[in-house]
Amino acid sequence: MDKHSKNKVLIDPLRMAMYDFNERLLRKEIERLFSEKTISRFCYPLGEKIGGENYFKEFYAPLQRAFPDIERRDTILIAGSTEEGVDWVGCCGYYTGTFVDTWLDIHPTGHQVAMRFHEFYRFEEEKITEVQALWDLPEIMIQADSWPMVPSLGREWQVPGPAKQDGIIYGPHNENTSSASRKIVIDMLNAMKRHPSEGGPEVMEMERFWHPKMNWYGPAGIGTGRGIEGFRNWHQIPFLTAMPDRGQNVDQIKCHFIGEENYVGVTGWPNMIQTLSDGGWMGIAPSGKKISMRSLDFWRIENGLIRENWVLVDLLDVYDQIGVDVFARIREFNKTKKGFDSETGISLK
Repeated sequence: MDKHSKNKVLIDPLRMAMYDFNERLLRKEIERLFSEKTISRFCYPLGEKIGGENYFKEFYAPLQRAFPDIERRDTILIAGSTEEGVDWVGCCGYYTGTFVDTWLDIHPTGHQVAMRFHEFYRFEEEKITEVQALWDLPEIMIQADSWPMVPSLGREWQVPGPAKQDGIIYGPHNENTSSASRKIVIDMLNAMKRHPSEGGPEVMEMERFWHPKMNWYGPAGIGTGRGIEGFRNWHQIPFLTAMPDRGQNVDQIKCHFIGEENYVGVTGWPNMIQTLSDGGWMGIAPSGKKISMRSLDFWRIENGLIRENWVLVDLLDVYDQIGVDVFARIREFNKTKKGFDSETGISLK
């Protein structure tokens, strides 16, 4: 068995323990795969933790308290090596369960909710040495009617898995196909960086890379765009208008690209650095401040063109960098809700 297939088999019991959310089995699998030096990097405000015990205690125990019937559903599972020879497994999907207890100052709804995740696991000698994970916390806030920032321009909905339903990939790793898919995505991103410094939208050659019926599944707070026009209207134009120096600080970031069959994934912590020099993006006023961004993405290639792109960005970390406390604003919302202190907005439980 090739190493990438083996790494996916190694992580399968961990994923399955989260499907039924069996705490005993989950702790067992974490102990098996993690070491005391494994570093886990999660979205704001969850932060970074070291070791397997902290992985469960800090990330999953609070999640299980808030959603006692929580389950994990993966829609994409790929593995591969970066150009530097580092081995990663990438997982895309969502957690779902009944929201019955306060979590991160977000008030419970008593109803089923769903939260997207993109998680990347670095493997060395059959052990996980690093985790990079984004959970779409704003998606939970929106479902709980507690999103305190501006409305999304794109469509907010339950983002689907791959149209071909072939995102969970097993079998021998085909490096030729995987490298070809990875090259399409990297060439597309390099073309994207040419605008606006080298010319208008035409220099990005979007029709060369993107399927006419493409779906760009952005994070909650930005939303989904359909087709090139939808992608440009609801994400790209506001994004580039606000941060025209996008792609000009590549010496300060690190991206890890992996490919498998028709799928490509990228992780990096951070993998973008740019300046909020102008307005237009998510209602944020231009601050002139250089910010870093964590964006963990998956692409699906169909007949040589990108047809689907799943994107998660740590938007709450962006707000934190510019001095906006999203959770303080949620606590203001909570002051009128049952079970919360009317002065502080903090849960009374």
